[in-house]
Amino acid sequence: MSPAYFALVMSTGIVSIACHLLGFPFLAWPLFWLNVGLYLSLWLLFCIRLALYYREVLADFRSHSRGVGFLTMVAGTCILGTQLVIMLDLSLMATGLLGLGGGLWLWLIYGLLSAFIIAEGKPSLAEGINGTWLLATVSTQSISILISLLSPSQPYREVLLFAAFCLFLLGGFLYFLVIALIFYRFLFLSLYPGDFTPSYWINMGAAAISTLAGAILAANHQGSSILKQVPHFLVGATIFYWSVATWWIPLLVLLEVWRYGLKKVGFSYSDQYWGMVFPLGMYTVCTIYISEITHLPVIMAVARAFIYVALAAWFLTFLGMGRWLVRSVGPGSRLF
Repeated sequence: MSPAYFALVMSTGIVSIACHLLGFPFLAWPLFWLNVGLYLSLWLLFCIRLALYYREVLADFRSHSRGVGFLTMVAGTCILGTQLVIMLDLSLMATGLLGLGGGLWLWLIYGLLSAFIIAEGKPSLAEGINGTWLLATVSTQSISILISLLSPSQPYREVLLFAAFCLFLLGGFLYFLVIALIFYRFLFLSLYPGDFTPSYWINMGAAAISTLAGAILAANHQGSSILKQVPHFLVGATIFYWSVATWWIPLLVLLEVWRYGLKKVGFSYSDQYWGMVFPLGMYTVCTIYISEITHLPVIMAVARAFIYVALAAWFLTFLGMGRWLVRSVGPGSRLF
């Protein structure tokens, strides 16, 4: 069981939100209730793994390539909370998930970085860096989004919006730190077909969730003494992140063509494919909000087309996971 398996919750949640916003309730609600079940099931499985295989979990935590996957717990928790706010207006339950997600974020972001910094034997950049490192940005922005959505119903609205704004800026800082390393790894170190994993789609997904965080903050600037000082900055930053996310898509598609078309790498299910589904769903949602900010209907047309790409990716990956589970469960098998 990979530490990054909560990306399943992230992907299902954001695709459900996209369907809800675009008027597909017959898809949005089944995905919502499925996501609740997946979230609870993954926590149960994680606790079982932690109890039975503590050393393996600790080894994952210390691993440069796998440890950052634990941050999917933060993002999955906050995205489920975002679903509760947007789809059901359940602020109280969402606030509980925000507390859990925020606590996990503090523990993981500092715990992971401390473990990596003081480690005696460190991998090379080519071995240690991958797209999952951008979960540092994704998890941070997921908290910012949920805080912004909850702020109107809270007594300390200004404090919450200030915290959401700070997290939005911090998420951007973390994005540029990591993306610079990934660019260096792409351009100056050998990249083999097996090295280009689906997790690199988070290059786009991290920019997309930053777009959404900025858009929701921009929507809350009226009546806020803090945000009303920076409305133009918020809109500019939001459009900037959307431009970056859009720029990534053709390049990532070309690299997929190189991997699967030219190098003939075979398809086989991996949990990392959820790291591809999430960015596709997030791009759909953030494009909806960009359309509202810019008042350009043509951008909404992009979201209405992209939702089918996200749904197809989710369905195929879920089907692949189901087949993998059927083949994996058997005498002598070990899922944890």
